[in-house]
Amino acid sequence: MIKGDVFQRFMLDELDIRGELVRLSSSYMDATKTRNYPPAIKNLLGQTIAASILLTGTLKFSGRLSIHARGEGPLQLLMAEATDQRKFRAIANWSNTIEEDASLGDMLGSAQLAITIDPEQGARYQGIVPLERETLSDCIAHYFELSEQLDTFLLLGADEDGAYGLLLQKMPGNEKVTDQDGWNRIIQLAKTLTIDELASNDNETILFRLFHEEKLLPYELEPVKFECSCSKERTSASIATLGKDEALEILESEASISVDCQFCGEHYEFDRNEVNQLFNLGAAH
Repeated sequence: MIKGDVFQRFMLDELDIRGELVRLSSSYMDATKTRNYPPAIKNLLGQTIAASILLTGTLKFSGRLSIHARGEGPLQLLMAEATDQRKFRAIANWSNTIEEDASLGDMLGSAQLAITIDPEQGARYQGIVPLERETLSDCIAHYFELSEQLDTFLLLGADEDGAYGLLLQKMPGNEKVTDQDGWNRIIQLAKTLTIDELASNDNETILFRLFHEEKLLPYELEPVKFECSCSKERTSASIATLGKDEALEILESEASISVDCQFCGEHYEFDRNEVNQLFNLGAAH
C-alpha cells in the first residue's frame, strides 16, 4: 500500500548526492479544501507545497521556509510555507478565468520567486530569482544554481488527489564527484521518472527502479501534516492594520469584527471590548 503524507531523505553515498521524496494526500486535501481553486492553480499550488517541504530537508536548524511569488498575471499570489517538522500551509490568490492548461508564465506573468528561510534562532534570509523558466521545478533549481552554486534537480507534480516531489542535490563542499560524470548519470536516471510513476508507486519501488545499481542509503519515513499557525492573537494584527478609526466605525453597525483565516478557514470574532483593548482604549461603555 502506498503511504501518503510522508517525507523521506536518502543518500547516494558513494557520490555524495542527497535526495528527498515527498508524497501528500490527505494533508494536501486539507490545505486546499477551503477554497475552490481552478485546476491549474491547484496543481501549481500543490507543486509549491511539495517543493517547500523538500527544501526544509536542506535546513540544518529549526525554523520555517517559504516559497513566495507575486505576479502581474491572473495569479496574483502563490505561497507555501513549511517547517523543519514537516508541517505546512499554503495559499494562492487569483482573479479572472484561468485555463486548465495554463502555464506558469500564463498564470503569474512577470514575477519573481522568493525563498525565505526564517530560523527560530538567527537572522532571516531571503533569496530571489526571476521566474524565467517554464516550470516551477526548473525555477527553483535555477535559484540554487545562482544563490548556492549547488547542482539541483527537482521533479514536482500534483493532481486532484495529491502532490508529489523528488529532489536531488550535490552535497555542499562535495569532493567525491570530482567531475560531472556521476551527477550526470544520476540525473539521467531521474529524468526517466514520470509524474504518474511518482504518484502511483511507493518510495521503495521508485528508489529501487532508479538507483538499484547505486549505493543507496534510505532514511526513515517522516509524517507530513497540514497545520495553520493562525491564532486569535495573531489575527488581531489584521484588525490593528485597519487603524483605530476604521475599526470603531465598523463596530458602529456591527456587533463584532469578523476575520477568516485565508489558509485554514478558521473564523475569529472581535467584540468592542477586545477592539478597545487592542488599541488601548480601555473598557467599552
